[in-house]
Amino acid sequence: MTVSQPVPMNLVPFVSVDDMMRLVLDIGVESVLVELAAYIEEDFRRWESFDKTPRVAAHSEEGVIELMPTSDGKAYGFKYVNGHPKNFQDGRQTVTAFGVLSDVDSGYPVLLTEMTILTALRTAATSALVAKYLVPEGARTMAMIGNGAQSEFQCLAFKAVCGIDTVRLYDIDPQATAKAARNLQASGLTVITCASGHDAVHGAEIVTTCTADKQYATILTDNMVGAGIHINAIGGDCPGKTELHKDILSRSKVFVEYPPQTRIEGEIQQMPADFPVTEIWQVITGQVPGRTDERQITLFDSVGFATEDFSALRYVRDKLQGTGFYQNLDLLADPDDPRDLFGMIERKSAALTAA
Repeated sequence: MTVSQPVPMNLVPFVSVDDMMRLVLDIGVESVLVELAAYIEEDFRRWESFDKTPRVAAHSEEGVIELMPTSDGKAYGFKYVNGHPKNFQDGRQTVTAFGVLSDVDSGYPVLLTEMTILTALRTAATSALVAKYLVPEGARTMAMIGNGAQSEFQCLAFKAVCGIDTVRLYDIDPQATAKAARNLQASGLTVITCASGHDAVHGAEIVTTCTADKQYATILTDNMVGAGIHINAIGGDCPGKTELHKDILSRSKVFVEYPPQTRIEGEIQQMPADFPVTEIWQVITGQVPGRTDERQITLFDSVGFATEDFSALRYVRDKLQGTGFYQNLDLLADPDDPRDLFGMIERKSAALTAA
């Protein structure tokens, strides 16, 4: 690997999809998940230092395009992300993303990166981090319902962070399940393919739901959920899109990232505005308890929040040091005199004429 050099102010490190894959493979997928979970946990522990707002969303019949900004006063980060469930019919990703990390004092960006792969990693790392505080003691088996692009990352994160050893896979598309099972063959997990959601949750202490359709759906019915399990609900992430029957919510202790956003986008959009929830940062900091009873149903109603992307951007920035897994983009104008932007164009014109 090449040693990085100081970057001129007008050049911004850019991590392409290829660069991200090289970085992840260099570190190792499970190591990335563990390290990324630690960054996310660190930022949850300083939750009160962040600017927080629900993401800015532009909805259409086909999907949603969102911006997710936040700042801790020293750095500013945002992610652009879409969610278009029908994209896969055209051979496109349902979710794509890119992100920027900037220095607050100057306003200059210090990182531009793909975040399609990175979002899958940070979502899985967040799921497993939260589960570490909520899963029943001795949990070893997870049902993974919805075997699309994020499923393998979720399974590996729960293995690396929570110690599960068995996954039970189900998707309404058998080819998706076959794909996930194939990709997890060498993971060290025991992989069981299931014929139904009911079959998948049988014997599982953890249930993760991650489906793509933008609709009110019932992936888990009330009779599928027994006492003492942990539900990681990550597929319901915009208005009009849910995965769980509301009776499950009534029987569960529900944990969320940022209530003003989750009440709009999460499973709890089905519930009254005063439905009680616990903010997960309070559990991580020890201010409130997580699981309090072995028969309690815990539910992480995860929609993804900007601080998690901020953590992921910080992580990539730090991991790039000493590698060649980026390109320097000439993104920022840098005239000799900061006040003479027009003159810079004039000098470029003269240089081109001379050439």
